[in-house]
Amino acid sequence: MSSIVAREAEHFGELAADWWNPKGSSAMLHKLNPVRLGYIREAIDRHWGRDARSRTPLEGKRALDVGCGAGLLCEPLARMGADVTGVDAAPENIAAAKDHAAGQGLSVHYRHGDIAKMKLEPFDLVTSLEVVEHVADPAAFVAALADKLADGGLMILSTPNRTALSRLAMITVGEGLGQIPKGTHNWSQFLTPDELEAHAKAAGLVVTDKRGLSFSPSRGFKISDDMTLNYLMTLVRA
Repeated sequence: MSSIVAREAEHFGELAADWWNPKGSSAMLHKLNPVRLGYIREAIDRHWGRDARSRTPLEGKRALDVGCGAGLLCEPLARMGADVTGVDAAPENIAAAKDHAAGQGLSVHYRHGDIAKMKLEPFDLVTSLEVVEHVADPAAFVAALADKLADGGLMILSTPNRTALSRLAMITVGEGLGQIPKGTHNWSQFLTPDELEAHAKAAGLVVTDKRGLSFSPSRGFKISDDMTLNYLMTLVRA
C-alpha cells in the first residue's frame, strides 16, 4: 500500500516554488530548521563519537531524507559531508530541490515517489521531519523507513504532538493567521510520542532520545523537555 496521500502531495507541490523563500509560505520551516539541525548534529556526534568542531561529521556516511520538500535539510546534510538522497511525493518539490542544489554547487540525489516502493541500499542516517503526520499509514511508513536504515545507523524523526496546544498553535493561530498555509495540517493525524514509539518498536527500532520542540516569545523555537507542541525522536535498530 502506498504511504502517499495524493491531496497532501498536491498541497506541498503547490508550495514548491516558494520553498526556499525565508519570508514565504515555508517561513515557519526556515525558523524551525536551525533548531532541528542543532539537534541532529548533537545526535550525530553522540552516535558516532564525532568531534563537535568538525565541519564534516558525516564524511563517508550515506544519508536519506524522506519527505525532503525542496531540500531544506538535504543541503545541510550534504555540507556535513554525507552522500545524500532526498525523496519526496511531490514532483514539483523534487524539481525545485534539484535546481536549488545545483545553484549551490551541491551534489544531492533527489527522487520522486513512495519510499515504501523504492529499492535502495541501506543508509547510515535516515531522517523524516514533519512528515509522518501526512502519510496514509504511519505504522507502515515507519516500517519503510526502518527498512532503509543500515545496521548501526541512526534515525531521526520529528512531528507535532496531538494536544490542545498543537491544535491552537498550528491550526487555529498558525493557519488561521496565515503563518502556515491553510490545509497544511489535520490535527487528528498528529501522533503522540507514545504512538510514534509504538510504531517504531513494531518496526524493530528503539528510541534513544526524545526532546520537545517548543516556542518561547523571547527566544523563538528551542529544544526543551516540553513535548506538548512538537517533538524530535532519535532511534536505532533494536
